[in-house]
Amino acid sequence: MPTLPNKQTAPSGGEPHRAREVAESFGSDAERYDRARPPYPDALVQAVIAACPGTRVLDVGCGTGIGARQFRAAGCTVLGVDPDARMADIARHSGIEVEVATLEAWDPGDRRFDMVVAGQAWHWIDPVAGAAKVAQVLRPGGRLAAFWHVFEPPPEVTDAFVTAYRREVPDSPFSRPAAERSGGAYEAILDRAADGIREAGGFGDAERWRFDWERAYTRDEWLDLLPTQGPLTRLPSEPLAKVLKEVGAAIDAMGGGFTMASTTVAVTAVRSGTV
Repeated sequence: MPTLPNKQTAPSGGEPHRAREVAESFGSDAERYDRARPPYPDALVQAVIAACPGTRVLDVGCGTGIGARQFRAAGCTVLGVDPDARMADIARHSGIEVEVATLEAWDPGDRRFDMVVAGQAWHWIDPVAGAAKVAQVLRPGGRLAAFWHVFEPPPEVTDAFVTAYRREVPDSPFSRPAAERSGGAYEAILDRAADGIREAGGFGDAERWRFDWERAYTRDEWLDLLPTQGPLTRLPSEPLAKVLKEVGAAIDAMGGGFTMASTTVAVTAVRSGTV
């Protein structure tokens, strides 16, 4: 399933950034999040760095520092901003400097950056106010890059999840059959990000980048990842266990593991002007 917000996580009007109870639920098991969530494609990290005038990075919604560590390993100096102190604490333990705040409320002072990145996080930020704040802190020629993973598990795994989730959470739009949710589930998220950048001003035209990759998962690895997904972070332990049991049985029937096709999609734009 995509790791982008679905209709369950977004309030009416398609504004997921207002669903703070969901946005701040991931820190309930920050260690699992850091352990199970996959990194971003190296090609994306290198493409962002190559398209920027320097190596000073602001990582918005940095979470436990998964992306921040990748940019640091590529030679960048990284500052993280995240509203969840539990997630920030994990990032700090890996040496990432983090300030606890939402982007909209964060005070950058006179600091400026060559790139602002947001992995799996920009949909939790007001798309216009967030882009306006980024325009303030980016140097001219600097780049905003917001990106998301879109997972495509085998049909057997997806169907088992949907069946179990529909039974345990029957009122959730997420429990609709996978076929009803396919066909670019992330398009609305990308459109909203691009529209916010355009409305905020201070940027050139938004571009879309795409990076395809694969990863092999064992049964245990996939069941470790699932509870870090938005639909499950607030699910009580008993129904969560039932969902995981059913998905685990499907993976066992496939031989105990699978290779998953994935895509990381990005919306990116360059800070215009000379000051």
